[in-house]
Amino acid sequence: MHGVQIRVLVAEDHPLYRQGLADAIRARAELALLAEAADGRTALAQIRNHEPDVAVLDVKMPRLDGLQVLRAVRREGASTRVILLSAFIDGELVHQALAVGAAGFLSKESTAAEVCEAVEIVARGEVVLAPEMQAALAGELRLRAPAEGPRLSERETQILALLAEGLSSGEIARELDVSATTVKSHLRHLYDKLDVSDRAAAVARAMRVGLLE
Repeated sequence: MHGVQIRVLVAEDHPLYRQGLADAIRARAELALLAEAADGRTALAQIRNHEPDVAVLDVKMPRLDGLQVLRAVRREGASTRVILLSAFIDGELVHQALAVGAAGFLSKESTAAEVCEAVEIVARGEVVLAPEMQAALAGELRLRAPAEGPRLSERETQILALLAEGLSSGEIARELDVSATTVKSHLRHLYDKLDVSDRAAAVARAMRVGLLE
């Protein structure tokens, strides 16, 4: 039986929380608790020495935090899969962890049983994110998405470019060989699309969303 058990390391600086996780892992026949650590440096040394299948690391630990341990594990090419635990729901941190190669990210609100289930899932090569971490990551990805400007007609794009050059409505009308009334109508639509009320704000917003170089 021991040959098929998933070998696990738990690193957590709060003794009671670590003890609870350790006990839950010991209680599962399919899991084997290989080692425990109270700080990141000890956790990294144990990963190097024991090469557990899965390491469950608290993000906030003394000496080295969970993310630093994860980076070292990935840099050294160790086969250990890493699950991070955090008391804080932080989309940027989740994004960073996955980019570095975390196999899982759970909240400290997760039960010991949920952590054990996550260990089994990542040991199979899958990735586990707690629902609240998924939501935080989605928010972070939205923030990182490039600002998308409104869609302008060809005429609105021409008028916007002339606005940016400092031309008045009358000058734009002469330049495009249209009436001043037509230009004013296009400007109203342009301001509505850009959600602004004057030409300076229109130019600034257009530059911000990439409609003007």
